[in-house]
Amino acid sequence: MILEERSVVALTLLTAIAVVAADQLTKSIARGAAGTQPQPELFGGFIKLVDVRNSGVAFGQLSGGGVLVAGLVAAALTVLVWYFLRHLGTPMIWLATGLVIGGAAGNVIDRVRAGAVTDFIKFPYWPAFNLADAAITLGVVLLVLLVELDSRRSRKEELTNASSSNG
Repeated sequence: MILEERSVVALTLLTAIAVVAADQLTKSIARGAAGTQPQPELFGGFIKLVDVRNSGVAFGQLSGGGVLVAGLVAAALTVLVWYFLRHLGTPMIWLATGLVIGGAAGNVIDRVRAGAVTDFIKFPYWPAFNLADAAITLGVVLLVLLVELDSRRSRKEELTNASSSNG
């Protein structure tokens, strides 16, 4: 692994560690405020701080699925790491990967510690979630954008190479 690749891996790990630290800190604060009446509200009540335990995956899906949930998380992270290691030169890949890995690790820590994930951010008409969930979502969206941009760049290079070899 060359130095530049090591830097990409280091940035990814630092991002993941920062996400885990922020996630665990905010969940600890939320658990400490649990049961506070009335529920704390932010931005005129648009965001409520709640205390929800989620034993499933995103938005409570597969609730109680313990081994299945663990298997899905492990499979998804394996694919992500495989993709990441093959695309270290892709700009911003470290950020997307660090966000997803950090978010997943933050939620895994909750599952191991308490058997469920602490969700505490609640928007109207939306299931409660946490900082790890937000990091995973942002990381996946960024990863999709990066894959699409990389694909477009590759197609453009292929067209350029094809036209220059025909000339």
